[in-house]
Amino acid sequence: MIPRAFLSFRPAVVLLAVLASALPAVAQTQAPTIETIGREAILVDFETGAVLFEKDADKRMPPASMSKIMTSYVIYQRIHDNRMKLDDILTVSENAWRKGGAKTGGSTMFLNPGERVKVENLLRGVVVQSGNDACIVLAEGASGDERAFADDMTALGKKIGLKDSNLTNSTGWPDPDHYMTARDLATLSVRLIRDFPDHYKTYAERSFSHNGIAQGNRNPLIYKDVGVDGIKTGHTQEAGYGLTASAKRGERRLILVVTGLKSMNERSRESERLMEWGFREFNNYALFKAGEKVADADVWLGIAPKVPMMIGDGVTLTMPRAARKDMKVQYSYRGPIAAPVAKGQPVGKVTVTVPGRPPLEYPLVAGDAVPALGLTGRLKAALRHILWGESG
Repeated sequence: MIPRAFLSFRPAVVLLAVLASALPAVAQTQAPTIETIGREAILVDFETGAVLFEKDADKRMPPASMSKIMTSYVIYQRIHDNRMKLDDILTVSENAWRKGGAKTGGSTMFLNPGERVKVENLLRGVVVQSGNDACIVLAEGASGDERAFADDMTALGKKIGLKDSNLTNSTGWPDPDHYMTARDLATLSVRLIRDFPDHYKTYAERSFSHNGIAQGNRNPLIYKDVGVDGIKTGHTQEAGYGLTASAKRGERRLILVVTGLKSMNERSRESERLMEWGFREFNNYALFKAGEKVADADVWLGIAPKVPMMIGDGVTLTMPRAARKDMKVQYSYRGPIAAPVAKGQPVGKVTVTVPGRPPLEYPLVAGDAVPALGLTGRLKAALRHILWGESG
């Protein structure tokens, strides 16, 4: 009589294979570190979401005009939803002129009460000129009044992943209940670029003129050859000088938020230094493309002896350049895998080990269906195993 094990399922074993590795280093590569004079800071890789550096990134802080990124995001969303249009014309209210004008001491687009302005130009006034008056006109046009608009900002922020932000106005004007975190500003910046790439181009404009008054973009890195194409500065006495910046070099993009600096010059120098460090010390490494075959797994009592193991999503890792040589990538599965095997069935995993961080695991699924052998085929397979030790 043929043992049941040979007719159905052979006891599983664990198989491992190293796909990429290096000889052990004398000492493990240490992750690069950096200090900053900023009060809060975070540096994030746009593609992978890897945090390269952070300092008090979850601490509530006054965002000043950097909260205008959310102001523009809400308007872009209204345009996307066909609730507003770029060529819509809004009238400058007495309230917007008074609260957002130069007499209040804040930045302004130099709008006049009763003036009629296109939404497109108001957005440029917000993004390029940081105009408080333009923010209030858009807020009143979108939600009726500024406080209702601020509530809309907070609500939409929660929907797109902001964890600890509460906004009470459209301008970033000081208010103890108006706060964000550096991490939320980075999250918002990623969403802005991904969700509204055409509108995001406005953030790279170096100047904008309205009513015969030309004003330059307040982002100091826009004018340097460092790949920066946005996003927004902020400054109040309480907040200090801050910058949310995005830079792209080749296929890599980094998002930086740094706050609490003492001067415009310090903001310019420190933000450039942190951005340069991120590009210099880290890189992105594409390990697998989406749907790529990683290896073949043995199949027990199937019409095919093997099944391809496929990875689902692509795998790209951000890591220190110096750690690349110590990275190890392994696949594993418990096999041989008993037939029938369904296409898409989980069959194994890939484990990526990088010095200084916990191992990362990614599931592998069957790339094809493998039906089970019929009774005659199973008997022949069992006989081959008895005679020659074959497993399928």
